[in-house]
Amino acid sequence: MEKPWLGSYPEGVPAQINPDEYGNLLELFDTSFRDYADQVAFINMGAVLTYRRVEEQSRAFAAYLQDELKLKQGDRVALMMPNLLQYPIALMGILRAGMVAVNVNPLYTPRELKHQLCDSGAVAIIAVTNFGSSLQQVVAETDVKHVILTKIGDQLSGPKRTLVNFVVKYVKKMVPKYHLPNAVSMRRALAKGKHLQYIKPNIAGTDVAFLQYTGGTTGVAKGAMLTHRSVVANMLQADAFFGTLLDEGKELVVTPLPLYHVFANTVNLLLFMKKGAQNLLITNPRDLDGFIDELKQYPFTALTGVNTLFNAMINHPEFNKVDFSHFKLTVGGGMAVQRAVAEKWQQITGVPLIEGYGLTECSPVVAAGCYTQTEYNGAIGLPLPSTDVRLVNEAGEVVDGLEEVGELQVKGPQVMQGYWQRPEESAKTFSDGWLCTGDIARMDSNGYFYIVDRLKDMILVSGFNVYPNEVEDAIALNPKVLEVAAVGVPHEVSGELVKVFVVAKDPTLTEKELIAHCRKHLTGYKVPKLVEFREELPKTNVGKILRRVLRDEVKGNA
Repeated sequence: MEKPWLGSYPEGVPAQINPDEYGNLLELFDTSFRDYADQVAFINMGAVLTYRRVEEQSRAFAAYLQDELKLKQGDRVALMMPNLLQYPIALMGILRAGMVAVNVNPLYTPRELKHQLCDSGAVAIIAVTNFGSSLQQVVAETDVKHVILTKIGDQLSGPKRTLVNFVVKYVKKMVPKYHLPNAVSMRRALAKGKHLQYIKPNIAGTDVAFLQYTGGTTGVAKGAMLTHRSVVANMLQADAFFGTLLDEGKELVVTPLPLYHVFANTVNLLLFMKKGAQNLLITNPRDLDGFIDELKQYPFTALTGVNTLFNAMINHPEFNKVDFSHFKLTVGGGMAVQRAVAEKWQQITGVPLIEGYGLTECSPVVAAGCYTQTEYNGAIGLPLPSTDVRLVNEAGEVVDGLEEVGELQVKGPQVMQGYWQRPEESAKTFSDGWLCTGDIARMDSNGYFYIVDRLKDMILVSGFNVYPNEVEDAIALNPKVLEVAAVGVPHEVSGELVKVFVVAKDPTLTEKELIAHCRKHLTGYKVPKLVEFREELPKTNVGKILRRVLRDEVKGNA
């Protein structure tokens, strides 16, 4: 496939990057620690960490892992916490010790936690005490030998630390009882690590940095092996694409997406660290009142998130009182951005909502909209520098025609090595060296790509393809709708019918009214035949609506 997208790049964006500009992530860390030593790196709950302080504490933590726990280079260490100052300290400590970080969703059930710990072979875990109960239930059935625990407020100053930890445990009762008698506190580990010798490991770019778990297109969660080189490359690709918009040492990025999510890790953490930015970590973005109060306190310049978060924000009565005078970049990923949300976001903030596209297996960013765009355009954007993309039809043939639909496949330095200890799954995911994304896309004459939908989410109505994103986008245009998800329901005549699950913003919204609205925006066979109103829709912890759960419900009731 030709690369028409290169002609649409903003001025100054190169066609290629050098993925070996840094030999590994440690070189990136060292550069930022040196260049921005006394500048603020992270902010959380009013407390700050400078780059110098992050260096000191992550080095102490690395020394503790190496010298006290006697862990070896390449050992897997799990990290289970929300966005706290402890997260970057622990993560960089793990990587600086030459070990592999295994990010764990703190809200996992014990069953899910056990699978990930067993599958990764993690020998240690750093977790917040709030989730000690889940860990207690499974740790004996895993390879984990060392448990390090931290309390929510442990990086705050003395009096505030005591108060926050007391309120979290005894007032809000957010710490269920647990029994982990051999656990060590992270505060103690850091204190001890300061007096231990840290030995900088020799790390190759091909060494694995992260086992980042993903459901992929099928089956149980698998660990995508993201190497130091692939993660560095993706950070440099994002820097090449957006970097000219960002001023070194002057940015303040807001991070509501959890850092255990690969997008927040690569972009919010690593890219903005390279830029010497301040990073405002939001521990609980679902507390919208508290989140928006935080936004009012800081002159932020950039923010990333998912469509559901943006939607919740623009519908909050205090959001339009936030000062957006310094704001210049919003990127949405993880799920499709809806036009109605993007347009209202820009109306309130004055900044276009740029859609990005990626997947865990690509560290994760593949394509993004241009920072020069003036409005939402419905595209996932242009492939990043050094990224090759092609579309392949059902016969396995490369699609050359513009606007033709095919599965999107990717090549580039950001692509994973494969799935951890799953050679057969890895082989299925690649075709002639191309990563098969499972997403159906088309490309326009300017090289912009548009995701039609997930291959498995497609609804087949009487032989016609119906793509849930298109139905959801149309329904989201109705001002009485807050959230919507579309799925296929088995039907003996047409094969499938379109069913939508709707959370209403206005309780007067009726099924009849909604169907009439759909008929104005959709061809007949795409109009939902079934409507179910819900108080809320099932979501992942980062806010992505789980169509799969809704489909399973439908099948169970069939």
